[in-house]
Amino acid sequence: MADFSNPFRPGAGHKPPWLAGRRAEREEFLRLLEQVEILDNLVLTGLRGVGKTVLLDSLKPLAMKRGWIWVGTDLSESASMSEENLAIRLCTDLSPVTSQVVIRTEEARNAGFMADTEEIQHTLDFQTLAEAYRQIPGLSLDKTKGVLEMTWHALSKAAPKLRGVIFAYDEAQNLADRQDKEQYPLSLLLDSFQSLQRKGFPLMLVLTGLPTLFPKLVEARTFSERMFRVRFLHRLNKAESEEAIRKPIEDADCPVRLSDQSVKMIIEMSGGYPYFIQFICREVYDAFIQRYDKGEQASVPAEEIEQKLDSDFFAGRWARATDRQRELLTVIAWIGDGDGEFTVQEVVETSEQLLSKPFGNSHIHQMLVTLAAQGLVYKNRYGKYSFAVPLLGRFIRRQISETNRDQS
Repeated sequence: MADFSNPFRPGAGHKPPWLAGRRAEREEFLRLLEQVEILDNLVLTGLRGVGKTVLLDSLKPLAMKRGWIWVGTDLSESASMSEENLAIRLCTDLSPVTSQVVIRTEEARNAGFMADTEEIQHTLDFQTLAEAYRQIPGLSLDKTKGVLEMTWHALSKAAPKLRGVIFAYDEAQNLADRQDKEQYPLSLLLDSFQSLQRKGFPLMLVLTGLPTLFPKLVEARTFSERMFRVRFLHRLNKAESEEAIRKPIEDADCPVRLSDQSVKMIIEMSGGYPYFIQFICREVYDAFIQRYDKGEQASVPAEEIEQKLDSDFFAGRWARATDRQRELLTVIAWIGDGDGEFTVQEVVETSEQLLSKPFGNSHIHQMLVTLAAQGLVYKNRYGKYSFAVPLLGRFIRRQISETNRDQS
């Protein structure tokens, strides 16, 4: 049994053994690839653990198969420090695919009486791109557009059948304008691509990030609403969740087989979130192997897995909240099913029922702004809030139940 390794791989952006669901998102992307003129770019957004990075990675081969070049990486906060930082980021990401593109050649004569000449080729490497950015006159926007135009002309000349270039950036919610520093890297990105796309350049943006991403785009440039197709990734449905659980262990050599009851329990515990499915299934697999080896009946160790999940995933986030913030989060966790949308008025009413010192309307607004900055909640476009961490409400309820048990 030990010869068959555990196929489940929880982790940040780790490719699962089977990518379940997300067919509609992939089909939408394929439609965007058929644009003759780029009118729509793509935003993939959703909570952590919903599979944004994995989906983004799965789109790359689809694009390359259809004649597109794919460049990009994670957007770190350093890219938001200045407009030049963002421009250098673009040059850095382009250079691996442009460094073999020859932009000019020249002959150099070797020293000596019978001197030979040799041909020196100048390519569009990072140094060339960065130097072009510095030499192009104008503002950062002019320089960035100039580099991208130059790059496309060189690429299309070297590969006439090339469809276009996709700039794919994960964790794009990190990108933000800094008015206090008079630096606007997010606006620069949007203005550059919108302008070049209007001129007919086939350069497409694909951005992924937390639910705060699209409101940030619209705040920076209102035309972002018309520039992007937004796909909010929800949890997997029951059939897709079961597929993600069963497919990796269908191999004939796999020693683990899960009953319908076990699968149902895993789906319930995971809430349909891909990361949690991988986390729980990995623990279940290891537990089943150990018990089989001992000749014991195997079952899903739900309580042990929840304790480990709480420790590995939730505890750090919970520890960063103050006592009063925890009180507010606890009130929110008791609204509805604990992980749905909520309004400030619902928080006011629930706090009056649960707390001896309830929250006031203005106090809640202030605290939600702070909690949003900490990545614990977010406000959607319709004025409602949700937890920004999947299944955080369940975790909080478990903490309250444990506290009550300890005190009784």
